Amino acid sequence: MARMNRTCAAWVIDLLQVRPGDKVLEALGIQLLTSSASAGYVAGVDPSKEMVAQATTRNKKAIENGRVGLRHGSVASLPFTDNTFDKALAINSMQVWPDAVAGLREVRRVIKLGGKVALGFTPNSGQPNTGLAEMFTAAGFAKADVVERDKNFCALAIKP
Repeated sequence: MARMNRTCAAWVIDLLQVRPGDKVLEALGIQLLTSSASAGYVAGVDPSKEMVAQATTRNKKAIENGRVGLRHGSVASLPFTDNTFDKALAINSMQVWPDAVAGLREVRRVIKLGGKVALGFTPNSGQPNTGLAEMFTAAGFAKADVVERDKNFCALAIKP
């Protein structure tokens, strides 16, 4: 799955404007983020133990260097304190969250004021690109927008 979503992940990371010192929360694309947040920290959370194990293998050196941390968990209850991250992103995942607005509220909780969130989707996701801005607004985000490129799309917002 990580290889299949790589192009979309690279585009979403670019849209999110990840800087070298950022602390970023992510579900996929950890390797790409460690390049963009070269002096920062990237935390990954996934409900699949298998995906966490695969990401751990792919990111072994960055984990050993303290630049990446991976955890088994769910967007419904993120294992982080409030206002931890500068940015958050996920690729092809919101469509399987039990409650999208509740998940977005939980993401909002762990992002710092002024922090950005980006959710990218490929055509294979099954996620419609309508109603996303409204979900972000309902979760307390501001400046919610949906951007499209090729057949991919990305919902972006800021924590006010």
